[in-house]
Amino acid sequence: MTPHELLAVIDKHERWLKRLTGGARAMMALADLQGHNFSGANLQNSKLSGANLSDCDFTGANLTAADLFAARLTRAILVNANLTNADMRGAHLRGARLKCAILRGADLRGGALLDRRAPSNVKMEPSDLRGADMDDATLSNANLAGADLSECSLVGADCSGAQMAGCNMARSVMKSANFAGCDMRGVNLHSANLMGAKLRDTNLAGAVLAGANLRNADLQGANLEGVDLSNVDMLGANFSRSAETFSASIQRILSQHQAWITSNGDKGERADLEGQDLSHIDLIGANLGGANLKGVNFSGAKLRDCLFVMADLSGAALNFADLTGATLDGANLRGSNLSGAKLDNAKIGSVEIKGPNGRGTGRKWPANLSNTIMVQASLTRAAMRGVNLAGADLRAADLTGANLLEANIRGANLTDAVTIGATLPAPDEDDDFA
Repeated sequence: MTPHELLAVIDKHERWLKRLTGGARAMMALADLQGHNFSGANLQNSKLSGANLSDCDFTGANLTAADLFAARLTRAILVNANLTNADMRGAHLRGARLKCAILRGADLRGGALLDRRAPSNVKMEPSDLRGADMDDATLSNANLAGADLSECSLVGADCSGAQMAGCNMARSVMKSANFAGCDMRGVNLHSANLMGAKLRDTNLAGAVLAGANLRNADLQGANLEGVDLSNVDMLGANFSRSAETFSASIQRILSQHQAWITSNGDKGERADLEGQDLSHIDLIGANLGGANLKGVNFSGAKLRDCLFVMADLSGAALNFADLTGATLDGANLRGSNLSGAKLDNAKIGSVEIKGPNGRGTGRKWPANLSNTIMVQASLTRAAMRGVNLAGADLRAADLTGANLLEANIRGANLTDAVTIGATLPAPDEDDDFA
């Protein structure tokens, strides 16, 4: 088709859309239109099924409800194009540029195309969007089930409510993208970058997340049934798992510990969870006093108002855990990682040592936080009187209103720490604080 012929088709189509005399719908199915310029054209409801549109420029074009079934749009420029409700089943968009494009309600599932030039040739074509640039695109409520979106860029894209079950999104970059309420069952997200993405109430059952980056992502209410999170970076992610979702052995240990606590040691058994992965567990208000939690991974865990009195948490990973209002009197946290953790209003003090007769000895057992990493931790109004913070890393920590009277901060690093209204121990002339 020559440029003049193409312009005539577009002109007649626009007249057809306006219901003017001489108008005719653009019928370009199976046409070879590679490299043509359609920028700004109004091709709403046009028929382009099976057409070769590789390298075409559709910048700002209106393709609302267009028939692009099995069309080849390899390397096409669709920046700011409107593809709302377009039929794009089986379309090839490998390397296409769809930045800020609108694909709301578009159908991007696989499709079978019957070639009228060879009626017996029916070929099933999955939608191919490998390597496409879809930054800031709108894909809300679109149907992309089974599409190949591997190595795509979907930074800031809005995919809320989209059907994406079975999609291949391996190695794609989707930072800050919105997948809230999406159906992403069985999706392949191997090595994908979802940093800061919104996945609230998303169905990710059976998804592959090995090597994925979900730092600071919002996964609240997401369904992660059957998902292996052992090799996923979820630092700072908003996500919690109830104790019931963990193994039967861990559930039994927690149950036995509760019985041990309530019976004052007559029943049950003290918990020994050394080295276990309890990341993102929700144990709000639980009593784990006296438990062996050495080296436990509590990163991102919900531990508000928990009791860890005299518990051993040495070497534990508590980064980004929420310990607001928790009681850690006498606990051993030596060498633990509390970076970014919330310890506002926490009680991290001493326990009175009692003799065999149950009477006080006048001596106290302080909480041990020596050599802990508490970079950017929040400790506002925390009660930390007499605590051992020797060698602790408190850079940029928020200690507003905290009570550290009589605390040992020898060798602690308080660079850029906020100490407004905090009660700090009297300086020791032999100390050399960082």
